[in-house]
Order: sequence, then structure tokens, then C-alpha cells
Amino acid sequence: MISLFVSSSPTSGSVLTARGLEPAADSLSLSLSAPSPLTLSLKNRNKRKNYIDAYRNISLQKDLDSKLFGQHLAKKVILNAVSGFISNPKPKKPLTLSLHGWTGTGKNFVSKIIAENIYEGGLNSDYVHLFVATLHFPHASNITLYKDQLQLWIRGNVSTCARSIFIFDEMDKMHAGLIDAIKPFLDYYDHVDGVSYQKAIFIFLSNAGAERITDVALDFWRSGKQREEIKLKDMEPALSVSAFNNKNSGFWHSSLIDRNLIDYFVPFLPLEYKHLKMCIRVEMQSRGFEIDEDIVTKVAEEMTFFPKEERVFSDKGCKTVFTKLDYYYDD
Repeated sequence: MISLFVSSSPTSGSVLTARGLEPAADSLSLSLSAPSPLTLSLKNRNKRKNYIDAYRNISLQKDLDSKLFGQHLAKKVILNAVSGFISNPKPKKPLTLSLHGWTGTGKNFVSKIIAENIYEGGLNSDYVHLFVATLHFPHASNITLYKDQLQLWIRGNVSTCARSIFIFDEMDKMHAGLIDAIKPFLDYYDHVDGVSYQKAIFIFLSNAGAERITDVALDFWRSGKQREEIKLKDMEPALSVSAFNNKNSGFWHSSLIDRNLIDYFVPFLPLEYKHLKMCIRVEMQSRGFEIDEDIVTKVAEEMTFFPKEERVFSDKGCKTVFTKLDYYYDD
């Protein structure tokens, strides 16, 4: 299960409680048969690492291509950023990704794919840690306590496993100033109090900037352009400014943005009707059903779209297509 333990009290809210984890080597957990590195020469170990990295990159690309729809920008950025970072034996800083877009566009799903391609247990691995702003940091009056706990939690787990992954969901609902507590861990330091954070991965998920993403996507659609023509440069600068200036965002005036410690601001575009049908087909296959195009169409047509007149984008993405599909396969 996700290695995050929470105890609650009526007065102090949720309290993070660290626990001892089994030591983990920096080698990553993949289902590959290979001799123990302890019995190999340094040269052979490097060859094995290169083989694992190549296998992982192929697996990550396959998952993104087959499971993530309508997100050409996110696919390219995530694949290049994660593959390059994992393959680098001596990164200068942790990898930091900030994923932006409306609900149901794939932000959480991409986090899951990344975790599964680094650790065999995926989100259930002891080395993947999920924080949900409204659950783990509910009270503004406890920000100082949360900061201390967050620093202790990250320091303790990176000490145990250098390749730890930390996912922060609902950044748009996090209290301003809280996330700055982890700034020293994301900076270009070899060590902080004797611990190196350079191989860790930090992923932030947020709805902040979704309006700007939608505006750009809608402008392209109205101009008769393909969404695949949208470039990262059309989105990324506006996303960082939007998150930094949004008073309701956990990134409001954050030193993480001010000091350029976020490596990539990744836009997730709103999904169209055709993308919903792709999601439905994949879900059918995952349940062991043959694809029934009549049901695919019925489920997709039950979804609601915006703008009201043009009905271009799904207002919930693929988030609810799975429960709607239950109706047609309810025994």
C-alpha cells in the first residue's frame, strides 16, 4: 500500500507519521531475470543498467501510447523527461513535473503510469508517496506543523530510498506557502543535511491554468487547426505565470516557481468526443469484453460537453466513462 500513514485529531487535523521501511537499493524493481549486481563486474553492471533503462523506456512509451489519449504534449514531455532522468547516473537535481489540466484529462493516470514503470508495485510501492492537499493538509492554522512533518517525511524516505517518488495532488487547493517547505530538497544541492535528493522525483497535480489550456485548444479548433499542432511553447509560460499568480493555488508566489525549480509545466488538453470513445474501448478490453461499438457510442453520447453551443470538449474528460460503462455490463 502507499507508504503514507495518517492519524487524525479533531484539533490538529491529519498528522503524517513516518514508519521504518525495508532498505532499498537504487536499482529499480522490474520483472527481469538477471544475475545479482554483486556478482558482476562494474562493466557488466553498467551493461545491465543500460538494458534495464532501455526496457523501461520502451515500456513507458508503450503505456503512454496505448492508454493516454489526446495528450500529445504530455506524452512527449513525460517520456523524454522521465526516461532522460532515470538514465542519468548523476542528475544535478530531482526531477520536478507540474501537471495541469481539468479533471479527467489524465494527470493522475500519468502519475500512475510513471510509478508503475519505475517500481513493480506502482502506486502501492513503499517508495511512492501520495499527498492529497485536502486530506493531509486540511487546516491553514497548522501550516507550520505540516511543513515540519513534510520535511521529516521526505528526508526519512529519501534516506531509505534515493529514487523515491512524491506525488502532490490538488495543488490548487493547497494552502499557499506550505509547498515552499520542500524547496531545499528541489534545489541544486549535492546534499542537504547529509542526504542527497538528486535522484528523487516530485510530481505536482493541479487544475490551475486549465482555463488557459482550454482557451488555446479552443482557438486552434475554431481556426480549423489540428490540436496536434499545439506546441509546448504555446502553453508552458502561461501555465507557470498562472500558477504563480493564482491566490487559490498552492504555488501562489512560490519560491519553487520563482527559483525555476519546476523542470516542466505539462499541459493536459481537454478531451474531445473521439478521445472518450478511445477511453471506453480500452476499459472494455481491460474488463475482458469484446469491443461493442454500439455501447461505446451510447456511453460517449451520455457525456456532457462545452462550450454549450459548440460542444467540443468533455467537461469531465474520461473520469466518469468507467462508471457509466457499468450500466451496460451490470449482471
